[in-house]
Parts: sequence; structure tokens; C-alpha cells
Amino acid sequence: MKCESVQNNLNLYVYDELPDDARHEVENHLAGCADCAAEAKSMRMFLHALTDAKPEDPSASLLAASRMKLQEALESAEQNRGWSRFTVDIAGWMNQLRFSPALAVMLIMIGFGGGVLATFRTTPGNRPVQNTPTAESSLGSVASISGITQDPSNNSVQIKYNKLVPDEAQGSLNDPQIQQLLLYAARSNYNSGVRLDSIDALTQRPAEDAQVREALIYALRYDKNPGVRLKALAGLKPYVKSDMRVRDVMLEALLRDANEGVRAEAIRALHPVKADSSVRATLATLAEKDSNTYIRNESRRVLASLPEIE
Repeated sequence: MKCESVQNNLNLYVYDELPDDARHEVENHLAGCADCAAEAKSMRMFLHALTDAKPEDPSASLLAASRMKLQEALESAEQNRGWSRFTVDIAGWMNQLRFSPALAVMLIMIGFGGGVLATFRTTPGNRPVQNTPTAESSLGSVASISGITQDPSNNSVQIKYNKLVPDEAQGSLNDPQIQQLLLYAARSNYNSGVRLDSIDALTQRPAEDAQVREALIYALRYDKNPGVRLKALAGLKPYVKSDMRVRDVMLEALLRDANEGVRAEAIRALHPVKADSSVRATLATLAEKDSNTYIRNESRRVLASLPEIE
């Protein structure tokens, strides 16, 4: 392992964040390289100095907000990384063609053949091939969702949506197109009633579905209608113990939501994890300083039911 590679990984090594195989390589290198060993020692001394300083713990609100921002950044980075696989260096590729006459001639022949084939496929008498529209491609032309109606007797959902002309789709909650339209309506529709109906339908599907859970988290954080936020909170409630992101978004709602009903429901939803340190710290802050009497009293009541920390 080269010195440059080791020094690039020293921070992770010192903070014990390297995988076992990489840690083993770094340790072998440090045993035989005085310069890198000195650098590692300097980093450890710096870390110990920071540890001895004993900074104050971050507030529960800062911790919850930071976790949500980190999750969004990671999802954005993952999406960008996926698209980068399809990026083509056109300039470099064309530069190679200058020195590859045979390849250039072959590409010209392929292009000519493709043009002839396209002409043949669109010539009268030759029926052109049509791609079957998919749920994903049809969503590209959706302007808005105008109505959602459920039939409890057969688990059917009817969705009216607008494209260039009004259209509608009907199917079960397991239909991919119905699911995509519901997710679209939950985030993008201007009509709060339609958003509420969409969230209501989505909560009837298992929230283990990552897209459904993301839609509910988004609605609880950003939707301007308190009824929609309450419905999203109810859909997330069963997952507050198993999903840290759900816990964090509920803490954020408890601290920042402008609606007293949403905040009160967030306290009740957090009851299964009331002993969690971040939840306890948030309740302690609200019990002491919150301007809302009900929230302040309810926080005190929940805290009083918790065992004392020794």
C-alpha cells in the first residue's frame, strides 16, 4: 500500500471506520513507514484533544434535522452516481474516430442501414411498430390529479387525471400505474383534497414499500395542509420503532409544525420510543420552554412516566 493511499485513509483509520481488510493493510504499512506512523500518531493526539474538550451534546432538534438532511444528500448523490454511468465523453470518442477510418466507415454503414430500415417501417403498407405505453412513460404527460375514488368492496381505486385532455385510470392498489399516480398526487397536486385522498390510499398499502414511506415522510415534512400531514403521520406511526428516519421526522414535526394537532399527535406517535435519548431530550426541552400550554403539559406527563436515568 502506497503512502498516498494510506494518508488518504488515515482519518477513517483513526476514527475506526475502515473495513477490516483495509485496516489490516494500513496497519502493515504503518509498521514499516515512520512518516505515515508519525502522521497517524499526530491525528490520534488531535482526536484525544477533541475528546477531552467534552463539547456539549447537540440539541435533539439539530440532530433530527441533520439526520434528515444527510439522508436527502445521500439519496441525491446515489441518483447522480447512477446517471453518471451513462455519461459519454463525446469529444474523446470523436477524437478516436479520427484515427480509426475502418470504425468510421462501419458507423456510416450502420447509420445508412438504420435510415433505410426506418423508412421501410414507416412506408405505407408496412405497419409501423408502436411501443406499448408504460405507467412511467404515461406519467410524463400528466398535468394534475383531479380526483381519487376508492371502492371498499373490491379494493379498486379510480383516479382521474389531466394530460393534454382529461383522462382517467382504474385498477387495484397493486396496479403499478395506480401506485405511480398516487405517488404523483401526494407530492405534486395543487388540490389539498386530492393529496389527502392520495395519502389515504397510500396508507392502505404496506409502508415497507420504500416509495410509499418516502411519500409519507415528504408529506409530513412539507405539505401545507395539516390534514394531509396528520394522515401521513398516522401512516408512519407503526414504523417509529424500526425506522430512525420516521422517528426523526416525527421529532421534527413535534418541534416545528405550526399545527397544535399535528404536534400533539406526534407526541402520541412517539410514545413507543419515549425512552429514546433524543425523544427524551426533546420532551424535556418542550416541557420547560414550549409556548403551547398543552404541548408543555403533555411533555411533562410523558416524562413523568419514564424511569429516572441513573
